[in-house]
Order: sequence, then C-alpha cells, then structure tokens
Amino acid sequence: MMFIKSILCLAAAVRSLALPANIPAFPDAAIDSGLALKTLNSLAVAEAFKQFGRGCSASKVKFRREWRSIPKPQRREFIAAVKCVQSKPSILPPGEVPGAKSLYDDFVWAHARRSGLVHMSATFLLFHRYFLFAYEEALEQCGWHGGLPYWEWGLDVDGPHKSPVFDGSDTSLGSDGTFVPNRQPQVLPLPGFTEPVILPPGTGGGCVIKGPFSDLLVRLGPFPPDPDRFLPVEPVEGRGDNPRCLVRDLNADPLRRWSTFRNVTELILGYDNIRDFQGELEGDPRVTTQPMGCHGGGHSGIGGYGNDPVISPNDPAFWLTHGQLDRVYWIWQMLDFKNRQDVFGTGTYLNVPPSSNMTAEDTIDVLPHAGPEKLKNLMNSVGGKPFCYIYV
Repeated sequence: MMFIKSILCLAAAVRSLALPANIPAFPDAAIDSGLALKTLNSLAVAEAFKQFGRGCSASKVKFRREWRSIPKPQRREFIAAVKCVQSKPSILPPGEVPGAKSLYDDFVWAHARRSGLVHMSATFLLFHRYFLFAYEEALEQCGWHGGLPYWEWGLDVDGPHKSPVFDGSDTSLGSDGTFVPNRQPQVLPLPGFTEPVILPPGTGGGCVIKGPFSDLLVRLGPFPPDPDRFLPVEPVEGRGDNPRCLVRDLNADPLRRWSTFRNVTELILGYDNIRDFQGELEGDPRVTTQPMGCHGGGHSGIGGYGNDPVISPNDPAFWLTHGQLDRVYWIWQMLDFKNRQDVFGTGTYLNVPPSSNMTAEDTIDVLPHAGPEKLKNLMNSVGGKPFCYIYV
C-alpha cells in the first residue's frame, strides 16, 4: 500500500508539468550507474498518468516492477502462479499441437507459430507487448495480481548467475544450468551481417539444477528452419511431444556488450522515430551495423533456450527479459507520446518473403489467448481495452 501511495504522490506532483522538449545531457556517471535510466522511467510515469482512458485509472493501473524490488513473499506468489499456468490443460484444438500438454505450452506455440512474422517486422514490439499482456492475464487467473515483473539487465552485467532472478533460491526463477566444461564459443551467423557474432560459453550450459523450474519439462520444439524464410510460420515439425529439461547458460558477455545501462539509455535518447529505434533495439541489419541490440543481449544473457528465437518462451525467464524490453519501448514512447504512435516495416522477418508495409490500422492476435486487435490500440499502456499498466 505504501508503494502505491508513493507512486500516486509522484504522479500528483508532476502530472501538471509538461515533459521537457529537450532532455539535458546526463553525466557519464549517471548513465553508467543507471540513474539516468531511472530518471527517464520517472518522466515516463509522469506522462503515463496524463494518458489514462477507457476505464484505466490511477486506482486500477497495474505496476510492473523489477524482480528484486518485489518482496520475497510476493515473488513466491508469482512463481506459484507460473506453475499454475504450467499445470492447466492446453486449450488448443485436440491434435493440432500434440506436444502442447499445458496452457503454458500453448503460449510457447503462440510465439513459435508466427515467429517469422513478428521478428524484424513492423509488429515486433506490439506483438510482444500483446503477448506479455495475454500471459499476465493468465497469471491473474492463477492468483497473481501484481503486474508482470521485469528483469533490469544493467544490474547483472557482472554475472547473471549471481542475480536474485537466477540465484537458485526459492524466490528466484531457478538457477543456472549445470556447468558444461570445454565448450567452444558459439558462432551465430546473423542474416544481413557479413561477420557472425561470437559468444563465449556462459557459466552453465546444461539443465537448470536448483530452485523453481529445475523440474520443468519443456515439450515443444525445436522447430527446424524454414527453407523459404529465416524463421518459421505455422511449422509442422516440432509440434510433437519432446520432453526434456530446461537448459540455461547464463552469460555476462552479451549483457556487457549490448544490454548495459548505457546501451539502453543511449537507445532511448538517440532516436526519434520508430524505424531507427526498433532497428537498433533489435539489431536490424537494414538499419544498423551493430548486431543483436539490447533485445538479443537480454536473450543471450539467459542462454540455453533463450538463444532460440522460436521457442525462447519455454524458459519462464523469457517473460521478464521481454518485460524489460517492453519497458524500454514504453519509456521511449512516453517521452514523446503524441509522436510515437506508429509502426514501420512489413509483416515478415526482414521482408522475406516480400510483404506489404503495415500501418497502425492493421491487426495482430495472440491466439488462442487473445483475439485480433488493431496495432493502434496497443500503443498506449494505460489506454484501457486492453492495457492498464505502467513500469516503475
């Protein structure tokens, strides 16, 4: 209750103020420590409190918080809700995806079935925003009402295995994987870049061994590459039941290269249009010479299934790293809310195969969990119908 009161007091103090037209340059120390990003988040909260609509209000809004700022008893409640989703039966039509045994598996399939449409495309940010919302709604049906947590990458660039997110305690999302020695660096050839990304091995590599989800059975995938596109759409192979452990390989290297406080702060402040902002965030070769972006850095910081763009939701940590990604997008939007309500690009991964340019009038769905919604209705996190959340 005190937390909510403090947020409401902050909003009341600043809601009559306009955001600065030009945010002053932050000192290097403020950028590198995360203070600058925290300040930008506060400005975004102030702007969000001016944008309530259609039933979303200060008394109803959900607060999405960083994992370590959530009291430990509430973290246990969140973990219990995730396990509840994992225990519920699949709602997919019988036989459509034989390996989907649970509602959680259905979410993995919802991501896998359209991976080639919602990465490196106009819908990347808004599909995943809608995807997180649908999962948050499922968690609410399992008793979690606190808003989807996020993982602040910048706090763990010196070792994610030491993070409260991954320390293996009963208030974490489980530990690193079993350490697998004598591994070679991972070579990632990325479409559109002449040189591959090379990642050194992380601190795990095997099955998660301690804490929540150490007993999790992953069932769907892997989905083989589509010969006609970079990522699959409605793949046939990989739908079967393929039970195996949850694999992680926590890795500080990609976090330090692409997902630091500086990376994220400079991304938010450096671009004033959706094409360049999203292109840098996602490492789009048509926009940037820098591969991976903070999105890829966050996924590779988890490693294991986190490195597979098709089935990464198999790891419960997926939702927290994408919560951080949506937070970055949300802050960027709120700093110039009126002018950041559009999309850019086509409807396929790197426009392969070629597809039409999309507009905010086009629709996206997260079937079977959430029906079609126009992209323009997914722009405002406090617009109500469907969203009512802010990041703090």
